[in-house]
Amino acid sequence: MPIILDHQLREQIPHKATEFPVTYFHDELAEFPNWAAPFHWHPDFEIATAVSGVLDYQVGQQHVTLEAGDSILVNGNMLHRVKQVSGDRPDPIPIIIFSGAAVAPEYSTIHEKYIQPIVQCNSLPFVVFRHTCASHRELNGCIQDTYRCLREQRPCYEMAVQRNISRIFEYLFCHFDCLPKSEASRIQIKSQIRLQKMLTYIYAHYAQAVTLQDIANAAHISRSEAGRCFTAYMGCSPVDVLIQYRLQTARRLLQEKAYTLQEISDACGFHSANYFSRKFKEAYGYAPSQNRDLGK
Repeated sequence: MPIILDHQLREQIPHKATEFPVTYFHDELAEFPNWAAPFHWHPDFEIATAVSGVLDYQVGQQHVTLEAGDSILVNGNMLHRVKQVSGDRPDPIPIIIFSGAAVAPEYSTIHEKYIQPIVQCNSLPFVVFRHTCASHRELNGCIQDTYRCLREQRPCYEMAVQRNISRIFEYLFCHFDCLPKSEASRIQIKSQIRLQKMLTYIYAHYAQAVTLQDIANAAHISRSEAGRCFTAYMGCSPVDVLIQYRLQTARRLLQEKAYTLQEISDACGFHSANYFSRKFKEAYGYAPSQNRDLGK
């Protein structure tokens, strides 16, 4: 299932808080060029685990290396992305995205006492659970069991998932003072807000003719400042990010096999089938026509 973002850069999570607010993903990285997912954010928590490769999980401006067996919990509303940095095939990277309501209803005593302190802690953007750490062994077991329950969906699986997530938050609450904290500076916070505004513009207007000035205007900054902001967080220019997102969208449209290459090129803002084909091949290693032939 591809990552889909709304116009506020929030990932669209297909779960309903009134039902069972936990969603399971896997095999996401294979969908992206260079096995690198785009920056995105959502109000829910995220837990992900490296299975076979080495992953670079970026949360804000911080990079965390996950080796096979390591897991990470990303706090809500944090701008983040993941990229695989080693391995000869895309890591299946199981991910769960869930609301704190999975443990207890909002405004309940349990939610206010055990969930809200984590949500409201600006100096706790993420927590890493290492497979080599003895004190994390039980938690990593809970995480693996959660993935299994969500895959198999046997009777009462929701209750098992709830127990596992509750156990994780029990650990976070009991060890809160010992968890590594990282307070973001005012400059970093301002830069992240600017980046969110510019990415929001890119995701909302990628199908149109977009200039660097348009992207910078979305955050009310100069083109040079926009470039510095993207370079600091993403290591590339705003236009590079625009092209990457257009290509990711085009790849999804190609899989539907309902449009011509020219129609896809136009719909994704390229307006030239030849230019679209050239950029697609640079990113994925094969032509868009081959994408359909190979069933990718």
